[in-house]
Amino acid sequence: MATTSSGNNSNTGSYVTTPSPSTAPTTPDLSDQLSGVTVLASSRTLLSGRITEGTVVISLQTGKILSIYNLVLPESEFPLGTPYRDYSPLILLPGLVDAHVHLNEPGRTEWEGFWTGTRAAAFGGVTTVVDMPLNAIPPTTTVAGLQEKLRAAEGQCWVDVGFYGGVVPGNAGELKALVKEGVRGFKGFLIDSGDEPTVLMFHAEMIPPISDSVGDSVQISEPPLEPRGPLSSYNTFLASRPPSFETYAIEEILSLVHIAPDLPLHIVHLSAVEAIEILRNARRRGVKITAETCFHYLSLAAEHVKDGDTRHKCCPPIREKANQDGLWQELLRARPVNRTTAMEADQYANDVVLRTIVSDHSPCTAGLKLLPLDAGSGDFFAAWGGISSVGLGLPILWTECQKRKNGVTIEDIIRWCSWATAKQVGLETSKGDLKVGFDGDVVVFDDEAEFKVEPSTMLFRNKVSPYEGSALRGVVRETWVRGKRVFSRDDGFSKDGPSGKLLIEPRTKTQI
Repeated sequence: MATTSSGNNSNTGSYVTTPSPSTAPTTPDLSDQLSGVTVLASSRTLLSGRITEGTVVISLQTGKILSIYNLVLPESEFPLGTPYRDYSPLILLPGLVDAHVHLNEPGRTEWEGFWTGTRAAAFGGVTTVVDMPLNAIPPTTTVAGLQEKLRAAEGQCWVDVGFYGGVVPGNAGELKALVKEGVRGFKGFLIDSGDEPTVLMFHAEMIPPISDSVGDSVQISEPPLEPRGPLSSYNTFLASRPPSFETYAIEEILSLVHIAPDLPLHIVHLSAVEAIEILRNARRRGVKITAETCFHYLSLAAEHVKDGDTRHKCCPPIREKANQDGLWQELLRARPVNRTTAMEADQYANDVVLRTIVSDHSPCTAGLKLLPLDAGSGDFFAAWGGISSVGLGLPILWTECQKRKNGVTIEDIIRWCSWATAKQVGLETSKGDLKVGFDGDVVVFDDEAEFKVEPSTMLFRNKVSPYEGSALRGVVRETWVRGKRVFSRDDGFSKDGPSGKLLIEPRTKTQI
């Protein structure tokens, strides 16, 4: 259990930077340091890519981590009245960075909004989300659209929020201005970024010009316009969007990289394992392209989707378990040999394709999902496509790894969902790690506890998710954003209200 003390901190100041483990004193002399900090400690703290004893000191004024010690310092080592919590044996983790979330506000706030979406994120240890550009009205395709979104978000965010811009026909003149306004990247079609630091992302599905749209076999015909089979059958829906849709789209993207050879490219929500080798070969040729996959592709399998259960509909679709196994295999290739420095440097092999895991939280109303379900009668072709899971990702992955017994550790999950996602969106100097100078975004995680996914644990606006009823292992006990506790499993959300920051400073790096 955590021990807590608090008091009136009238002094301000900063702590020394982190001493190295080999030279750190067992009881650092802090008598000459000033107060004005929050101290979080645990016998299990994720520091520099490994679990160790740790004490994290966060400035109350700036929200930045001032110092880190590789031991649990007692409360007596700090000035009287310093807020102090020892969470041993729970794990202190960096906050997750969910780099693919549809918040939809303004315009479709009945689907999701900043208040509900960011509360759901905080509930699950996500301290930063990046909002997708095209589901809101107006979309984030112009500076005016971005400014309207920022006005809608002001004062409503429980966690920090970044924004993507959209690339659509006719808005080429807005793109550089959007970069300068602080969007984290773009989703759309191929553009020449010039010398503006950004990244371009693609929803990679296209119908091949000569193919059968309900299978992968090439035929000399135009694709049929109608699905083959009952519309309530998941197999009918799955066959209508085969892996060839993804591989063809990726090959089309790669055929155009010569237009902007230095522009980093990224494939969102990769589903088909067949695309991995195509992307690997491109990276070996020097193409700057990576991909993300999603919690649902790593935990849900087509074989288990019941007919009519349109909660599972998304595009690209949830594929078979063998495909899921292939995605996990690629993720495991990214595990660094030297685990102690995994968070200190990019140790991915150059040809590793899957680098990040995101929610692609794409909510809608129950009516658009054609719910309630009636004896399996749901129409997979008429229902809205999207999976709601923001704030559930950490326990989803932790539960799946316990089932698989694949040796994945909490360090691996944080690397995929915090450190690498922060790097993907240009936040690698402030988010995704517990490090001096970074934002004090900390998650208190109970890796042994379990909970059931039900309306009370789905804090997004519409309680529609394929995970409803599932038992998940791993409970977020507390979530801290820039040194402020915004959520506690025992006490609820902060009585001070939302204090999330809108991350609209221009990014300075493009490497992903």
